[in-house]
Amino acid sequence: MNDASASFRLWKRGQKLGEGTFGEVYIATHERTGETAALKKIKLECEDEGVPGTTLREVSLLKELQHPNVVQLKDVFYMPNDNKLYLCFEYCDYDLKKYMKSLQYRLSAACIKSFTYQKIPGLKWCHSHRIFHRDLKPQNVLVDPKRGTLKLADFGLARAFTVPLRTYTHEVVTLWYRAPEILLGAKQYSCPVDIWSVGTIIPEMVTGHPLLPGDSEIDELFKIFRLLGTPTENMWQGVSQLPDFKSNFPKWSPKTMREAMPHPDRLDDNGVDLVAQMLAYTPNERIVAKDALNHPYFADLNKETVGTIPLPL
Repeated sequence: MNDASASFRLWKRGQKLGEGTFGEVYIATHERTGETAALKKIKLECEDEGVPGTTLREVSLLKELQHPNVVQLKDVFYMPNDNKLYLCFEYCDYDLKKYMKSLQYRLSAACIKSFTYQKIPGLKWCHSHRIFHRDLKPQNVLVDPKRGTLKLADFGLARAFTVPLRTYTHEVVTLWYRAPEILLGAKQYSCPVDIWSVGTIIPEMVTGHPLLPGDSEIDELFKIFRLLGTPTENMWQGVSQLPDFKSNFPKWSPKTMREAMPHPDRLDDNGVDLVAQMLAYTPNERIVAKDALNHPYFADLNKETVGTIPLPL
């Protein structure tokens, strides 16, 4: 038995937690230390060819992502005999979707602000290392209520495993947080796609409902158009050159962002402005993570205690 196999077998697999973009997720307990982890079994595309070297390199790089607001990848195990790849992550009891549901989708203004703020340092850190997510959604934003901490999960895996636009037919949910440049077929995109995703998650924390719940790629685009207006070259230079842009798209006028979040008691005008800057059509005009941390919305936030105060359960 090689060292990897021996180390892997110390993790005793328990309850299945779910099935995500990349494969199945189980809770696991370390036989010797009692430590709890989330064990992800990766579905490999080429059953007879093994894991591509590029994938192993990409995933191994993720072990270097050490940030308080990014879920840590503890170990990687490749089992060549059954051609399975296992990723061992730190475990959190809740994801943001489950946590919101546990509170009947009634997050306080303070909680929304804290959660919004905590998403950004992890983004900034990963983006500064040229790693972006491409598939951020409430299900892979993890919450530790005992500490009041929020962490981003599955960072960089989208790049390592090249997520297609529609992964599983039952998981169209991933479209709801997807940036318009991806939906319009852009071949080159970068960190602004993650900023867009955060901009769609904030309103969901405010209202309890997804901001843009499209049931297909075109429906998702049209929901974006109904909110922001159908894009033109004046609004977004180069949009008409994107592969899936059509000049005969229906023409909608933009709404105000406040119309989408009619709860000033949960998100003030500065918060609405931050969302608007995150949901700018032109990717390069979206606020970057560094500037978002200094946005006026966070002016009254005690940044020293963020992520250290227990949350309601």
